[in-house]
Amino acid sequence: MWTLSGFADEISSDLDEQIAVVTDLGLKYIEFRSAWDLNVLQLDDQQLRRAKNALDAAGVKVSSIGSPIGKIKISDDNGPHLEHMRRALKVADFFEAPFIRIFSYFIPETDDPDDYRDEVITRMRDLAAVAEGSGVTLIHENEKEIYGDIPRRCLEIVQAVDNPALRLTWDNANFVQCGVKPYTEGYQLLSPYVDYLQVKDARFADGVVVPAGEGDGEFRQSMRAFAADGFEGFASLEPHLQIGHSLGGFSGPENWRRAHAAFVQVLQQEGIAHE
Repeated sequence: MWTLSGFADEISSDLDEQIAVVTDLGLKYIEFRSAWDLNVLQLDDQQLRRAKNALDAAGVKVSSIGSPIGKIKISDDNGPHLEHMRRALKVADFFEAPFIRIFSYFIPETDDPDDYRDEVITRMRDLAAVAEGSGVTLIHENEKEIYGDIPRRCLEIVQAVDNPALRLTWDNANFVQCGVKPYTEGYQLLSPYVDYLQVKDARFADGVVVPAGEGDGEFRQSMRAFAADGFEGFASLEPHLQIGHSLGGFSGPENWRRAHAAFVQVLQQEGIAHE
């Protein structure tokens, strides 16, 4: 059984509107990235309680904390980032979220990412060490412009860190935007380490994000393979159908519904049980 979730802040900055749309669609989880135009890690304790009360009242839980951890330059000081990691763990505990999404640092555009391997691995080990034993799993997202953008480097991270507190999330669209055929070039390498799915597709021609199954991201093939190999867990909608940028995206209520309908159609056609 797959459990649907999603970045509800792409519906609206207002948490009540986020909750209204996801509950209308029957979702029982969201991936909490932001509310009231603030990232979840920027919310103060009163705002966190307000959010928790609203989610509890609607019967909605949090699948993952959509943190920006690892979205700094590789040359930036990592010390404050470790404090953000500790804050993220407290927030995850507060919402009883089993996952925190993280990244592997922005690499200068003109440089070879492989030149930064050792520094990235050191930093990722430090992040995993903070999370180790907490009961929360860090999930690294493959994204353009960071070190772990392509399958080979995602694999290097998770194998070199070698800590059960660090696993991977899989995003077909992000691989396409890096010129990678997700299933053909990444599935066999990465699927043993994938604990979480992020749902969007994209076109090779222009990198534009489109609903699941409507792009070049070998989306159906990937989902079919995950199901055949026994994946059970969260599949989180991240539509990016209106705006997508390095710190998030926006779709609006109707586009979010459109993305949800497209993904559910893929799941139904592939015979993948979901809730």
